Amino acid sequence: MSEGIRNPWLLLAAIAAALGLTGSLIFGGALATNGIWDTDPLVSWALPVALMVHNLAVAAVVGSLVFAVVILPKDRTAQGRAARAAGASKDLQEHPAFGRTMMLASVAAVIWTLAAIAVLILTYLKQSGLAISAGSDFTQGLVYFMTDIDSGRAWLAICIFAAVVTTLCFGVRALTGLALTLLLAVVGMVPQALIGHSASASDHQGAVNSLLLHIVGVALWFGGVITLTVISGKLSKPESLTAKVLKRFSSLALFAFCLVFASGVVNASIRVTSWDALFNSPYGQLILIKAIATLLLGAIGFMHRQWIIPQLEKGVKSAKRVLWQLILVELVVMAVTSGVAVGLSQSAPPQPTSFAPDTSAAEILSGYPLPPELTPIRWLTEWRMDWLWLTFAIGAAVAYILAVRKLRRRGDSWPWFRLIAWLVGMVALVYVTSGPPSVYGMVLFSAHMVDHMALTMVVPIFLVLGAPVSLALKTLRPRADGSRGIREWILVVVHSKFSALVTHPLFAAANFAGSIVLFYYSGLFGYALRDHVGHELMILHFTITGYLFVLSLIGSDPVPYRFPYPLRLLLLLATMAFHAFFGVAIMSSNALLQASYFGNLGRSWGASAIADQQIGGAVAWGIGEVPTVLVAIGVALVWSRSDERETKRKDRAADRNNDADLSAYNNMFAQLAERESVRPGNASGNATTNASGNATPTKPSGDE
Repeated sequence: MSEGIRNPWLLLAAIAAALGLTGSLIFGGALATNGIWDTDPLVSWALPVALMVHNLAVAAVVGSLVFAVVILPKDRTAQGRAARAAGASKDLQEHPAFGRTMMLASVAAVIWTLAAIAVLILTYLKQSGLAISAGSDFTQGLVYFMTDIDSGRAWLAICIFAAVVTTLCFGVRALTGLALTLLLAVVGMVPQALIGHSASASDHQGAVNSLLLHIVGVALWFGGVITLTVISGKLSKPESLTAKVLKRFSSLALFAFCLVFASGVVNASIRVTSWDALFNSPYGQLILIKAIATLLLGAIGFMHRQWIIPQLEKGVKSAKRVLWQLILVELVVMAVTSGVAVGLSQSAPPQPTSFAPDTSAAEILSGYPLPPELTPIRWLTEWRMDWLWLTFAIGAAVAYILAVRKLRRRGDSWPWFRLIAWLVGMVALVYVTSGPPSVYGMVLFSAHMVDHMALTMVVPIFLVLGAPVSLALKTLRPRADGSRGIREWILVVVHSKFSALVTHPLFAAANFAGSIVLFYYSGLFGYALRDHVGHELMILHFTITGYLFVLSLIGSDPVPYRFPYPLRLLLLLATMAFHAFFGVAIMSSNALLQASYFGNLGRSWGASAIADQQIGGAVAWGIGEVPTVLVAIGVALVWSRSDERETKRKDRAADRNNDADLSAYNNMFAQLAERESVRPGNASGNATTNASGNATPTKPSGDE
């Protein structure tokens, strides 16, 4: 690279990461034998190194794909962008920074795959105490490890995700395909959050969610810095592009910093439950080192955002100097922190992570102790935070408020009731996913049904009334350099064939009504009860399902197609009748759904499992009535307002053209009357005549 950060700085970062890893392994005591088998020293060192390479590689993959998808322009010139928009696919020259980014993504994906395979094998060696051999016993044990042991299955899944992402990085250049590749890479990070300390933490769901948020935030942040390092020589000219790229990444880094720090605090509080353990144990002290480094990186990022990048935009500093200042310090500090994080993951936390001998059946099945008996007041007091959805709710609420603030500062208006509806929807989402419906939904079918119905029929109403897509399109300015920002991606999704399918009223209604049957009368229900990933996917699916259905009825956000208002009411009534039928079927059934789960919880309070299930059927039948009435009223109001707008539009048109439509209408009747009057044998004519004998057609009644 002729300019920007030189390759030796990448070597310096690698050395910094190795030093951080070595120091944390020694200080944290991870190299000491603490199992049944005396682990080979080579494996003890090789596993953390392979894991560190894996983490750096996946961060580079995610960071480079983010740059390619939402930060960098794909084409070198405006002419190339215009040709691509016109449908041309050949002889288009990619922007050098984009090409370098995709090269980084491809190379990093290969390293990710190889490192994941190495971690898989080394983890097996560490847990089994065996040495690598070509014998059948070793091979059969490895197959058993990959298919029947949680950690083995997780790393096998990571290897598969990494291999698929690698293939796509080499073969895909369309931005939509790269966006899907990025999504697949992020999903490939989920299995890593499900194993290790999180798998055995006392708050399993909280540990998994906070760790997932943490590693995603690190990948966005550290991966972005790695990408900036690699493409810096392609950004220094023109300087206007450098300023745009740094400003966009600065916003992403700010979000990632908040995500990393907050999730790190939550995850640490789950694993270290006392101040004494935090300050006086090696594990706690390593956490403090990570926290201090994260705050230092946040301060550096704030300084760049407030002073250095504005100076670049004003031309006070050169692009080369800004890139050097921005990247070098962050790269080295992040590398050290990454090494410490790997060492921390290999060290034993001070909090015990095994079940006690007298653990209840409820805790073994659900992962949590049996909550106290459900009373009216406990519908407000029993909480267990789902950090994934809490993060989404806080982020969505803050983004919405900032967007409304930006609109009002610009002089545009936005209805207050939409802001209130959105905030109420976020509060309702947090209550449903972290409050009593979620806590008791793990042990009571009736509470689970309350949780489900609220996700599909209560929360979506407020989200749809908030009109987030319309707000985003109104707030965000379109980009002129050919890159795709949030606004451009929203338009791509709205106008896609996939959107036309999932937002079609018939599909939305069928999905809304059919999902509930498929879920409760299949193994999906048990998967959602027993597996954390299944639980989160259930929340995601039913929230989106309800949102799409309500959007097709009363939404104002743009969608490809909507039914006329009478058909909307008919569709609503038909769908709710199906829900009522489902509720009655549950009420009248004597067969316990997921009997191996609800029948073995060992509850000493409340109704029996089958009686509670029948109560849940009544909930499914009864709780849908109020939202149905509200949505029906909403359809009627939207219908009425649409008629009012159409009437006003016609009145304005009549004022502009002096009632040309009415004049043409009356002239038509005048001509008909004149023809009738001159027809032979019809002297009197059929039109109403005035004193002068002229036909006088009257204004028709009804709507014009």
